[in-house]
Amino acid sequence: MQQVQSGDKVKVHYHGKLTDGSTFDSSEGREPLEFEVGSGQVIPGFDSGVTGMSVGEKKTINIPVDEAYGPKQDELVMEFPRDRFPADMVPEVGMQLNMSNGAGQNFPVVIREVQEATVLLDANHPLAGEDLVFDLELVEIVGKKPLIITP
Repeated sequence: MQQVQSGDKVKVHYHGKLTDGSTFDSSEGREPLEFEVGSGQVIPGFDSGVTGMSVGEKKTINIPVDEAYGPKQDELVMEFPRDRFPADMVPEVGMQLNMSNGAGQNFPVVIREVQEATVLLDANHPLAGEDLVFDLELVEIVGKKPLIITP
């Protein structure tokens, strides 16, 4: 029976949980996730967890922080002057915003704390610092990436 290898395009149903059992994402009720194994489209631990699976196989994988979204980075938490927010906006803890840097790149942030003069913004991925658990089911191996040989 064919097993998943790096370069294969696969379809996977998944249920992602934190180590406390709470769900953060699932493909239930949706199309399975389709991606190319080893291409960097998913976190490294997910890639390695799917590698070697056969169609129809189900398994649970545990992904440590370093193979998921990495540790929380203190330099991605910043204070932002409250008076720089739009006048009609009331910042609240947990609110998600999009910011842009000087190069015009947008990135998501979450408000962690609201103080009188400043707002504490966190640009870490929401799952940074977390070990993850995935229940996986390999639905299909769609095909391999074509091998291109250049002279």
